[in-house]
Amino acid sequence: MLAVDLDKAVLRRLRCGGVGASRKSLLLVAVGISVAALFLSLFPSSTSRVSDLFSAADSHNELFLSSSAPPPPLVTLPASTTQGEEHLIFLSPSGSPGPAAAPPRFPPSPSPIGVFDALAIYLDEFDLKEPPLEDAVGIRADYYFFFMALRENRNGFLIRASHLQLVLAPSPTPVVNFAAAEANSSNTDGKAKSFAPEPPRRPSIKIPSFSPKTTDRQLVYAKKEIANASPVFNDPDLHAPLFLNVSMFKRSYELMEKILKVYIYGDGPRPLFHTPELGGIYASEGWFMKLMEGSKKFVTKDPEKAHLFYMPFSSRQLRANLYVPDSHSNKPLSIFLRNYINMISAKYPFWNRTRGADHFFAGCHDWATYITRLHGELRDNAIKVVCNADVSEGVFIRGKDVSLPETYIRNPKRPQRGIGGRPSSKRSILAFFAGHMHGRVRPILIGFWKGRDPDMRIYEVLPEEVAAKMSYAQHMKSSKFCICPMGYEVNSPRIVESIYFECVPVIIADHFVLPFEEVLDWRVFSVVVAEKDIQNLKDILLGIGAEQYRIMQMNVKKLQKHFLWNARPKEYDLFHMTLHSVWYNRLNQIDL
Repeated sequence: MLAVDLDKAVLRRLRCGGVGASRKSLLLVAVGISVAALFLSLFPSSTSRVSDLFSAADSHNELFLSSSAPPPPLVTLPASTTQGEEHLIFLSPSGSPGPAAAPPRFPPSPSPIGVFDALAIYLDEFDLKEPPLEDAVGIRADYYFFFMALRENRNGFLIRASHLQLVLAPSPTPVVNFAAAEANSSNTDGKAKSFAPEPPRRPSIKIPSFSPKTTDRQLVYAKKEIANASPVFNDPDLHAPLFLNVSMFKRSYELMEKILKVYIYGDGPRPLFHTPELGGIYASEGWFMKLMEGSKKFVTKDPEKAHLFYMPFSSRQLRANLYVPDSHSNKPLSIFLRNYINMISAKYPFWNRTRGADHFFAGCHDWATYITRLHGELRDNAIKVVCNADVSEGVFIRGKDVSLPETYIRNPKRPQRGIGGRPSSKRSILAFFAGHMHGRVRPILIGFWKGRDPDMRIYEVLPEEVAAKMSYAQHMKSSKFCICPMGYEVNSPRIVESIYFECVPVIIADHFVLPFEEVLDWRVFSVVVAEKDIQNLKDILLGIGAEQYRIMQMNVKKLQKHFLWNARPKEYDLFHMTLHSVWYNRLNQIDL
């Protein structure tokens, strides 16, 4: 029964996999039969239930199961006796170790599926909950398995014995203890040693030590270099006052261009994947996708050389194609995304290496953040590059996730059309806003300032009689300050519009993480006003002197190039700034 359920679950989840139909079926059947046979031989009384204790610890396919069955006898495996030598243990369909003469080795499958991955799919399919991943030491279990490099074979599986030690021992309250195995495992004869913990010692498992990958060493090197960046003076391409530390930014940017490689997953049906939408209010995710997938400098086809992994789905397309009209629920999108992550983590080994910490996606729809909630690792570990950068809801994580500027592109063929504005001396309007009454902040703004002061041009939708004399864009180009209140969510395209029209943005959105705040000093080119201070808005703006305003407006003009989409990316433009934030925040997670 377990084999049948497992095979059905895997087939349902991996129907869109990249292997051929016949080969995939044979592979999945082999997985189902072998896993079922192995479980039936080791756990004769566990066929009625599968444990709800399941964890993926480190990057080496580790499986924890709990069962009420009595423990099987201790199993020991031969260890490698020669540097680089590997003993291969053959698991036949009966689940027992095969003969000493192992079957011939086969090259790794392009998309290997191990027992870990198959069971992950099985447990998820039947809604069995995963335990917390943060504390692997505290997971209760009676039997512990450590699998490494499970490979396909026509008659079963090949397991590298030098990377596998199996420890089975009973305990009234067994707990995984990774630290205790080191002393027990040491020996001088080069052979694996049986573990027999003395009461009240608890059973433990030894995790093999592996050398850091080249890509990991490169990230450590980059982080050290940035911390010790040489001072930069009078760089012609960078206006130093815009940056918190222009020297560190320049060094980080140079290392990104020199080192960074991104692997892009090719899986996923169109238009949900690989289909950028370049116009409208959600255009940022489309432009980033288009330029990322077209990049020859940063993209690699060899995932082993990648520092980051890009998942090219569109939150806008998910909303357009999966949302059930009038349901007011984004759950279908969340389920789809959860299943996609389960698929790529089963098909490829890369997600499991870091629990998704080196994976990222870009989404500008308001729901891009929320639809990660059904997959814990996607929500907590992956880098979310989103316009809705709201820290108050506990999903966007400052210092890890990236605030993507929301850009309203009216003409995809000419994304920079109409950019520019009047000099500071010819801006006669103190402050301007016009827009729909979305969210909690705009009605308060309208309530205090609409029609009350000629210096404060605050409207709902711009009246026709006003628009006939001066358009929306002309108002922004003629105003000293452009008011950018949040709508339903904290983000607003008006922030970037203000920069395009060289108007100092006034941002009213508590809990909003400003784009590129890890490198840009927003105090020198914008004004951030707390929602509670809307009634004092005019006094706050008048408190900025003429010379200070002139400098701020000049800084906005210098900042402009960092917020532009170019059909062919240019140095320090919006594509590069966004990718740099992903790179920089990934480095933040590296422990020196």
